[in-house]
Amino acid sequence: MKTVGFCVAMCVMTLVLGGCAGSEGKSKDAESVTSVTEDGSPFPASLAGRWVSDQQGWELVLTPDGRVASAIIGFGRVRIVPGQTATVPTQAGGQAVFTPGRWVVHYDPATRMLTVKIAMDHVQVPMGANTLEGSSTDAFTGLVSQNMDTWQADWTAFTDYKARTKEGKSVDLDTDDAHGQTQRLVFTKAPIRTR
Repeated sequence: MKTVGFCVAMCVMTLVLGGCAGSEGKSKDAESVTSVTEDGSPFPASLAGRWVSDQQGWELVLTPDGRVASAIIGFGRVRIVPGQTATVPTQAGGQAVFTPGRWVVHYDPATRMLTVKIAMDHVQVPMGANTLEGSSTDAFTGLVSQNMDTWQADWTAFTDYKARTKEGKSVDLDTDDAHGQTQRLVFTKAPIRTR
């Protein structure tokens, strides 16, 4: 299953032109990100900033109140803003659509354990005559270093994707519902990009 997921991700990166394109389109919900701390204290402002992973293209921008302001998702390397659908042109002239779901940030000050959940309610990517469509949830959980500049996270991906051919055939590209697919990522704090 790991090989299938990797191949799908590589195809999407190749087909989607705008890589880190900005999100456009419909704003769904101003409260599409929930942020909580285990003990009810304020979210540590020192965790705010741009967190970049060492692999797979993930990038998360956290605000001082603990919300995710934007994310570059590994699937397609597309920048997503919570509550907004991103539409990105593909090399073949089509449009890939990425609609986020509810995102959650949880931090435990006692253990420095940070968890971020990024849900994508709908992803549709035309791939020539075929289409990849479905949804996913990516969960990142792990310890943040004492100086708050490194986050060692286990990334677990739960995908519900189908590849459809123009003839109407469908191939499931799902991960295991109970366990997903897990990989270790190391996020480091990086300067915020200005456009």
